[in-house]
Amino acid sequence: MARTASLSGFPEWLPEERLVELHVLDTLRRVFELHGFGSIETRAVETVGQLLRKGEIDKEVYGLSRLREDEGDNPVKSGKADPNALALHFDLTVPFARYVVENAGYLAFPFRRYQIQKVWRGERPQEGRAREFTQADIDVVGDGELPFRYDVEIALVIAEALSALPIPDFRLRINNRKLAEGFYRGVGLDDTAGVLRSIDKLEKIGPAKVAEPAEVRAGRY
Repeated sequence: MARTASLSGFPEWLPEERLVELHVLDTLRRVFELHGFGSIETRAVETVGQLLRKGEIDKEVYGLSRLREDEGDNPVKSGKADPNALALHFDLTVPFARYVVENAGYLAFPFRRYQIQKVWRGERPQEGRAREFTQADIDVVGDGELPFRYDVEIALVIAEALSALPIPDFRLRINNRKLAEGFYRGVGLDDTAGVLRSIDKLEKIGPAKVAEPAEVRAGRY
């Protein structure tokens, strides 16, 4: 566990803690590469419009600007962020989707990628949550539909990587959006995206606050 840094939510490691972190990262890299995943790195900065495609995460995104703007710069338009403004990525999924689209002509599909990078998120610092942290992702992207066996393979690779670390027993929880959407539609809910967003907030803010109207939550936060 990193010691408390002077700037809350941005942990710093002592030398012996950094050695532990490097061991974890090296172990993950070794396992990922043994299974044929290639390493990529995407830029830390994306446009606000690109980042906000994922939904209600505007409060989590750190905008990026110079201390002194050029005349005519306008990062805010009518109370909303300029979609062309720059911001730090809050996860690796959105940048990776852009990366695949922009480099599709140079990639061999199915494309097997792993990515280990820093991300920044406007969290309220608390136990287990930080504003700056390292995220490790693996994905297989196909040019069209992928066989289901890749879903199984991803889970097995993750289990192997975690088993190679000196950590206690763990449990993998598999989240399939299609199954969730099918269940919600089956009980008569049409706004499946909104339901999924609410479910995602249950552990963060609790059932009582999730049940409140969105405008009430917006006024509180």
